[in-house]
Amino acid sequence: MTASQRNLSAAIDPEKLDRLAEVAIKVGLGLQPGQDLLLTAPSSALPLVRRLAVHAYKAGAGLVTPILSDEEVTLARYRYGHHEGFDRAANWLYEGMAKAFSANTARLAVVGDNPMLLSGEDPTKVARASKANSVAYQPALEKIVNFEVNWNIIAYPSASWAKRVFPDDPLETAVAKLADAIFAASRVDQDGAVAAWEKHNAVLRERTQWLNGQRFHALHYTGPGTDLTIGLADGHEWEGGASTAKNGVTCNANIPTEEVFTTPHCRRVNGHVVSSKPLSYQGTLIDNIQVKFEEGRIVEAKASCGEEVLKKVLDTDEGARRLGEVALVPHSSPISKSGLLFFNTLFDENAASHIALGQCYSKCFIDGDKLTPQQIAAQGGNQSLIHIDWMIGSGQTDIDGVRTDGSRVPVFRKGEWA
Repeated sequence: MTASQRNLSAAIDPEKLDRLAEVAIKVGLGLQPGQDLLLTAPSSALPLVRRLAVHAYKAGAGLVTPILSDEEVTLARYRYGHHEGFDRAANWLYEGMAKAFSANTARLAVVGDNPMLLSGEDPTKVARASKANSVAYQPALEKIVNFEVNWNIIAYPSASWAKRVFPDDPLETAVAKLADAIFAASRVDQDGAVAAWEKHNAVLRERTQWLNGQRFHALHYTGPGTDLTIGLADGHEWEGGASTAKNGVTCNANIPTEEVFTTPHCRRVNGHVVSSKPLSYQGTLIDNIQVKFEEGRIVEAKASCGEEVLKKVLDTDEGARRLGEVALVPHSSPISKSGLLFFNTLFDENAASHIALGQCYSKCFIDGDKLTPQQIAAQGGNQSLIHIDWMIGSGQTDIDGVRTDGSRVPVFRKGEWA
């Protein structure tokens, strides 16, 4: 470790980093004795990876297998890789992951790379590589979106990411600030983090139980630039906080999380909506997104920044222009209150109510684990190679729940639960 790396590591509170690792294993994954763990992370996150391994083995893990990525290796591909190589991906790796998940291996992902790493690279190469990777990843992704195993995502404050969030601060200060923001959002900034998550999960459970009791046919959003009706899938079920995977393990897939979410009906979305926060997508910042839906499909789309990339995303496949998720987040969420743009969906989606283009989650259906893909599609679930969340809520957003008879129930007023 270089002197610079030691200084940056010292900017991250080791006690809170250890708490994050403990929460990821105990709350995020609910890792079971004897269960294997597949862990992916950027190389910069090794200090966290090592603590995760400690807590995993303390919890009785069978085998912890880490797979590391590296920003410089990634950039080398785009700068020196052969033209034909951008239509390829490591199919063998994802097939192996799918095999591991079929054998009940838990999945943990640490995010932390520079969110704008590819901003200076050829966007055509980025789009080609992204599509190839999405196709190759499908065998493993299906196991995750169908919630066949317990999985979790957490974050590590890498230097390159910290400078993106805090560009005007010295590097060590930026890393310390991002670390503090991650720890606060992940509820590990105080003692008793596991108990804090139990309390938070109870609040989210109350929200989902209320929404599931209402059985709304649709949600109607109004606000500046927005008049949107999102039909909800037939037999939809709201989820939030801790959930039980098909393997019987209760886990929190995202840390942090402030959302309750379900599956919209991909053929019953109408109206227009504008984004309330920028979307950072593979090195491009897409801002001021404005789209129009007709019968579930986006028929018009523009953005003040990143429009070309947005349109390429929408052309990924037929399902890319339809919704796979709708999520409710109060404007007063801790991440919203921080006032930060993290340039990372794991955090930014928890600052505002949002929608996701693309693939739906089968677990957001009543008895979803018993439904075939064809049944899910018939009930309104969307299929796509992508799943991209973007924020549409703000302190000026009102949301009504609409019943089948047309009657309405206030759900959000001025960005808060009604």
